[in-house]
Amino acid sequence: MTIAIIGGTGPQGQGLALRFARAGTPVALGSRDATRAAEIGTELMAQLGPEAAPITGLANEEAVKAADEMVILAVPFAGHNATLEALKPHLEGKILVDIVVPLAEDDPKKVTMPPEGSATEAAQALLGPDIPVIGALHNVSATTLKNLDWDINCDILVCGNSLAARKKVMALVETLGVTAYNAGGADAARCIEAITPILIRINISKQVPFTHAGVKIWAPDH
Repeated sequence: MTIAIIGGTGPQGQGLALRFARAGTPVALGSRDATRAAEIGTELMAQLGPEAAPITGLANEEAVKAADEMVILAVPFAGHNATLEALKPHLEGKILVDIVVPLAEDDPKKVTMPPEGSATEAAQALLGPDIPVIGALHNVSATTLKNLDWDINCDILVCGNSLAARKKVMALVETLGVTAYNAGGADAARCIEAITPILIRINISKQVPFTHAGVKIWAPDH
């Protein structure tokens, strides 16, 4: 099953492409610049062994068409709605996995939520009810994703209005060796997306002896 990653030439997109390809899932890496996407795809494949699935760099629209079902959106929030407007005609029959966080332009330690409440809800409102939008992978460090010597050190909270689509995204995400949790409807993204700037604040703090921390769901001892 080929997946598309739109905004795939950015840090998170590249990290996810590496992880999914290593896990055996072919990736169509989408960018506004097809030539740049092809170059990045070649560079990423050079980091992987021969057993990895292919990463192919394409223009955004072609990447969406190449996806069997799953399309991951990994663009900066400033380009979130415009990208979806352009791709909407090609998303019929697909599931959009929105990993975008609306970080404040002047301070990544804060969020500026859109009127809909979250980036995930904004995407669902823009695409309409027939294209399921699932929020996931909001709280994973791009640096961690790109370093294949590290395990992904967090759990993944997955939300969206379609339960069937949530379950499919959870299964896909778990191929990366992480635990995915069903966090409920799309409105849960308001909380999940807002965790990211808190993690950024903690990770850049000089008072904290680590970086690239994530969120874990801990079971009680009793």
